[in-house]
Amino acid sequence: MQKSVIKTKIMFLKGKMKVMSAANEKKFDLTEGPILNKLLLVAVPIMGTQMMQMAYNLTDMFWLGRVGSVAVAASGTAGMYLWLSQAFLMIGRMGAEIGVSQSLGRRDKKTACTYAQNALFLAVVLGIIFAALMIAFRNPLIGFFQIKDHEVVSQSVVYLVITSLGIPATFISGMVTGTFNAFGNSKIPFFINGTGLIINMVLDPLLIFTFDMGIAGAAIATILAQIIVAVLFLVSMKVVKNRPFEKFDIIAKPDSKVIKQIFAWSIPIALESMFFTILSMIISRFVAAFGTSAMAAQRVGSQVESLSWLIGGGFASAVTAFMGQNFGANKWKRIHKGYRISSQAMLIWGGFITVVLLLGGQALIGAFLSDPEAVKMGASYLKILAVCQIVACLEYNSAGAFRGIGKTIPPSLVSIASNAMRIPLIYVLSNTSLGLDGIWWGITLGSVVRSLWMLGWYVAMARKMPKEDVL
Repeated sequence: MQKSVIKTKIMFLKGKMKVMSAANEKKFDLTEGPILNKLLLVAVPIMGTQMMQMAYNLTDMFWLGRVGSVAVAASGTAGMYLWLSQAFLMIGRMGAEIGVSQSLGRRDKKTACTYAQNALFLAVVLGIIFAALMIAFRNPLIGFFQIKDHEVVSQSVVYLVITSLGIPATFISGMVTGTFNAFGNSKIPFFINGTGLIINMVLDPLLIFTFDMGIAGAAIATILAQIIVAVLFLVSMKVVKNRPFEKFDIIAKPDSKVIKQIFAWSIPIALESMFFTILSMIISRFVAAFGTSAMAAQRVGSQVESLSWLIGGGFASAVTAFMGQNFGANKWKRIHKGYRISSQAMLIWGGFITVVLLLGGQALIGAFLSDPEAVKMGASYLKILAVCQIVACLEYNSAGAFRGIGKTIPPSLVSIASNAMRIPLIYVLSNTSLGLDGIWWGITLGSVVRSLWMLGWYVAMARKMPKEDVL
């Protein structure tokens, strides 16, 4: 009798756990339920994470700005190569976002897990290789910018070497973030990245001023936070509630077929990111010709403007996950409606950022720089960039939609071709009476061309897609 009661209770508990598990899976299933709610469920934590990333960068600049324009310029110069590392980080992250989301849309958890495990393998290997190259070639890499201020050069080398040590950790974090986003649970990355931000905010002033380590202190604070965040992400894949997979092997045997597919999806995106960063480095050489104040203005201004592209990119990641799951499930009606709704949301955000940059640019720059000349240059930079913010936000949305359905070549092609236009534009305009403002206008006009092209291509392609769901 007693054994029968115990057996009944066990069966009841197992049944309850299955119901709870099914409810959780339904919560993160982007193929069902109100579209805006599902998009926001994924997008809001991602955008929050992106805001924290911006705060992460601004924290360094806030304290380095108290050290001086040289420190800000040095961190910005070395930061170009950290930005370049994002191209290689995207291989693991996009492999996870696309592979996991499409597999989950087909209700194939085993394949989804395989994509995640192979993406992690690539993230670790590529992170180590990239970090080693940055350290080995640190002097010629910084020398590329032809900076005349020797103090800026020496501090840039120090910052690059130290921060390169944290690159493998950031690659791991990016891949796990992509996996959680594809699953539909972007809250975990939000909380983990929040922990990293708090650690960085505490360590920055402590190491920069209390221990008098200057720019080296900022770099050390950054990599310590990055390493802790990476460890928390790996632990989250094994133990947290509502994780993507019940069982996930951190060390798994690579699958050549899966890796080949990850590269097929990710290489265009990586090339796009790499080319964009290289062009940004070339642009930085133009800016460097106008002096240290101009370099500091660009560094701070680009971080303030990242309110647009970090949030837009974060929302695009949610769109990628949404499109990926629904593409896997062949729900075309939902794909088309989701694109319309997400476009409307990005239109509103782009309008908001335009107003912020136009009206609050000088105050925002002044919060980070004390040099009046640099503040004036930065304020002009933000006002000119305000022109392209609305169409740029629509571009991010279109790129996310392209990637979700596995078409990564169109957005990459558009980005590379239109960004290449910026160089001749900048060269011509900066040699007119516009001077430094000519560089800002070249950046803005290139962005407008890229955004309109991307938007037009997706809309044209969407007209040829199936209008009804495929069963």
